Order: sequence, then structure tokens, then C-alpha cells
Amino acid sequence: MAIAANKIPGIRAAVCSEPFSAKLSRAHNDTNILALGGRVIGFGLAEMIVEIWLDTEFENSGRHLERVNMLEEIY
Repeated sequence: MAIAANKIPGIRAAVCSEPFSAKLSRAHNDTNILALGGRVIGFGLAEMIVEIWLDTEFENSGRHLERVNMLEEIY
């Protein structure tokens, strides 16, 4: 899912199977698409991952901002 989504300009998708990667994908990479494997995680964990992903803000500074800006230049 994320591989296909990331081919679209402006999309930064991440596959997350636990809350830690969901939090860091938003905080460090400003992801705007969350991909979850339906056969990999249960409903309760998926709900927790989505909540954390939605509640986390991009850190918007330093190396994280530089990385996102480099990704935007690719398009």
C-alpha cells in the first residue's frame, strides 16, 4: 500500500505495525498516509496506532525538516 501511495507527488506513506513507528513516522517524516496490514494486527492495536498517529505532530525542525524538504524537491 505504502509503496504505491509513495509514487504520488506529495504523499509520504508509512506502514506501521506498532505505536512507536506510527509516532516517529509523523514526528520525523511528516507522513500523511498511514498503512496498516489487516492480517498483521488486530483491531485494538490498529485503533491505538491510528490514535497515536493522528495525535502526533511533525517536529518541523532540524534534520527532520531537511528530510521532508528533500522529499518534496523530488516531485
